[in-house]
Amino acid sequence: MYTGIVSGAVPILGIDDGDGFRKFSVDLTGFDEGLVTGASVSLDGVCMTVVSIDSGNVSFDAISETLERTTLAEREVGDLLNIERSMKLGDELGGHILSGHVMGTAEILELRMIGEGVDLRISIPEGCEPFILKKGFIGIDGMSLTVGNCDEKSFDLHIIPETLRISTLDNKLVGDRVNIEIDSRTQAVVETMLRMGKL
Repeated sequence: MYTGIVSGAVPILGIDDGDGFRKFSVDLTGFDEGLVTGASVSLDGVCMTVVSIDSGNVSFDAISETLERTTLAEREVGDLLNIERSMKLGDELGGHILSGHVMGTAEILELRMIGEGVDLRISIPEGCEPFILKKGFIGIDGMSLTVGNCDEKSFDLHIIPETLRISTLDNKLVGDRVNIEIDSRTQAVVETMLRMGKL
């Protein structure tokens, strides 16, 4: 489990495409204290399992299901990924609970600089429409963010300078795709109401 408060952005050192999977080597120097093989790490919001560790060079395998559902298939050596280590008992919960189970990808439709911050307009992936609500939570590339105005096809995000500084959002452009994880509590409530015919 994760909080959606990313620790920083880390570079991809190497990519090895295998049969039905893709191995990523990522530089986790400074974020690898106590890290062991089998541990879970969020990379751009995707829950990944540590396969091997060589000092700060840490490897992860992404299977075809993950590659089809996320932006990891598009990533290249040198690209930066948002990182968050999994929660420990007693950690401060500064964002909202994320599982690292990405629902799909969405496109950045608009991007406007507002002072030192940024306003984004993001498309809504098919099937996610009922779960994205104004003032609700959403995970974007592993970041816990609050939804602004939304309609059936898109929603707004208002990004503060600190989020831009510490994450990959500062490098995003119109047309880029991001990983989406909807809030599990919202999903549970909405799906229950839909089954009961209340929506």
